[in-house]
Amino acid sequence: MGETVKVRGDGSAELVKSMADKHVGLVRPAAKYYSAIKDAMVSGKGRYTLVKDVDEVENGVYDKPLPCFGCGVGWFSFLLGFVLPFLWYYATFLYFGNYYRKDPRERAGLAASAIAAMGFSLMLLVIVVFRWF
Repeated sequence: MGETVKVRGDGSAELVKSMADKHVGLVRPAAKYYSAIKDAMVSGKGRYTLVKDVDEVENGVYDKPLPCFGCGVGWFSFLLGFVLPFLWYYATFLYFGNYYRKDPRERAGLAASAIAAMGFSLMLLVIVVFRWF
């Protein structure tokens, strides 16, 4: 796509790829095709670029839906934690275990569950302390 030839001072040439081509797996499929069409238009008239058929679409890394009904483990645990608070502690364990490195979209929900677990723990501590004194 965005390959260019870089000529060095000693007369040798090097084929260089743009940063977008190096990380093409992270880009959504529509952006790949737009980039290919844009490159074809810029490079000159009369040159055609092969655009893949819709049936051969490659999914990007984050095009897969999240688990737990599409909202992710973190948000699912956060919402269900109001009924079963131990799920907040489960999500906190996942958060501190860097579970979100598998999919960064999980980070916000896991952090919200960790904050809810901390608030629930403080509430329990206050209830226990004031009950005994």
